Amino acid sequence: MKENFHFHLDTPLARSLRDLLMQLQDRLQLERMIKAYIAGGIAVHLYTAYRVTVDVDMEFDAKVPVPSDLSVELPGESGRDPWLYIDTQYNSTFSLIHEDHREDAWRVPLGLSSIDVYVLSPVDLAVSKISRFAENDREDIATLVRQGLTTADAIETRANEALSCYVGNVDMLKTSIRLAVELAKKIEAQFLA
Repeated sequence: MKENFHFHLDTPLARSLRDLLMQLQDRLQLERMIKAYIAGGIAVHLYTAYRVTVDVDMEFDAKVPVPSDLSVELPGESGRDPWLYIDTQYNSTFSLIHEDHREDAWRVPLGLSSIDVYVLSPVDLAVSKISRFAENDREDIATLVRQGLTTADAIETRANEALSCYVGNVDMLKTSIRLAVELAKKIEAQFLA
């Protein structure tokens, strides 16, 4: 599925993401290819075209000084256009994340000359939502499962593997894993009914 997957790149949000990353590579005058790994709502959007967000949760395989004024206008439906920006406070180590998340990330063909863009695999994206497990995180997990991009079993296995690298309240996290798996099973059962 990974090799044949067609990301939703023709949405206003995806086009704005490409514009934002083009601005970044132009402003930094990158002399070598770097890799960028996207998580969060924008990753969900690229997979499903469902989620809209204004911040890009992204990390790089090199030290990248993201300009604080880097942003692009995001066409809105309410008559007021928000701005899309890279969240410079994002740090994947704050969430439950599998140690192989970069190796298993899916490449997004944005056609940039100096930034090779990847998104967390669907299962890693779902697992990364478990730490906070807010309403939008639960909806993101449900959407990924509903669209057949991951399963309850895959989420449970990957989340439990990721626990070995997690520092924090593991008891609370185990509860969130259980709730996420229950949610995913509920979504799966709706398709079998």
